Amino acid sequence: MPIVARTVGSKLVLGAHVSAAGGVHNAVTNSVHIGGNAFALFLKSQRKWANPPLIDDHCTSFISNCETHKYNAGQYVVPHGSYLVNLAHPDAERMKQAYDSFHDDLARCHKLGIKLYNFHPGNAAAAATRAEAIQHLAAQLDKAHADEATGAVVTLLETMATRGNTIGGTFEDIRDVISLVTKKDRVGVCLDTCHVFAAGYDIRTPVTLSSTLADFDSTVGLNYLRALHVNDSKAPLGSNRDLHANIGTGFLGLRAFHALVNEPKLWGLPMVLETPIDVKGEDGKVEQDKRIWATEIKLLESLVGMDPDSEKFQKLEVELAAKGKAERDRIDTQVKKKEEKKAKEKGKGGKKGRKKDDQSESEDLGSE
Repeated sequence: MPIVARTVGSKLVLGAHVSAAGGVHNAVTNSVHIGGNAFALFLKSQRKWANPPLIDDHCTSFISNCETHKYNAGQYVVPHGSYLVNLAHPDAERMKQAYDSFHDDLARCHKLGIKLYNFHPGNAAAAATRAEAIQHLAAQLDKAHADEATGAVVTLLETMATRGNTIGGTFEDIRDVISLVTKKDRVGVCLDTCHVFAAGYDIRTPVTLSSTLADFDSTVGLNYLRALHVNDSKAPLGSNRDLHANIGTGFLGLRAFHALVNEPKLWGLPMVLETPIDVKGEDGKVEQDKRIWATEIKLLESLVGMDPDSEKFQKLEVELAAKGKAERDRIDTQVKKKEEKKAKEKGKGGKKGRKKDDQSESEDLGSE
């Protein structure tokens, strides 16, 4: 039975990344259970290379369940790709392994009538240059798009929290990949609120959200934005830490999500929660509490049109911020210690004119 009823007629299309245990068809009823109008799922194990094919009966039941419960699989179902896949890897054997898994997922989407598929762009560490890694990635997308088995599935590059070797930590990365893809109608973007915030893009107010979206539009193009992952962040702005928090409990805070759901440019796009739902019981066992997602969906829907200066909003804001304070403080301390350590090491390595007896140590640190 549903925990809450699905909202009809909302400007938002909200859901969560639900379980497909027992078969992909179960993801549909799991979404109904939490009152979602959109959902994500894994089409197979995300932590194994070898997986059995989809069962025909499960495919039939998935399509039937979507029809019964009025889910538009082509618009509002956004599967998540395997964490193992790195399409930017230059090694022939590793590239083939990644591509085969990626292609298999796209073929599964096509078979189920799903049109959007989200994946992590990958890592450039193994490539000679970042540009070459991006070229590898775009070439693999072109190859997949040209295969009839993938239908017309649109591959969504997910924005990432980290920079450095990770591809997707900047809007410029996303732009550079898309620029190299031949079929522009087969590529898009899934914007993760936690990730972009951790990567340094501020979305905490209507003004900063508008500025970030304008940056995205001028760099990538809003026409490529096809879905969102809606998560708060346990880590502060620009920390490059991928740590999802429940809505309103993290460094983004409730006002960020008020701005998000009241932005007309984002209405109608599938918004998928990936917030934590693990809860430790009195017996010490950790279990998943789906009521958390059901509550967050209703919370976000309620924020549309709500006055952020109202007593109701401010009470919610304070209550949710208090719930996450201990975890915010813990992560913030970690981030600051790391930054201090980096600054200290940089300072030691870059100083000149130190005493003669420690000059060689200074030079060694600087060379590292």
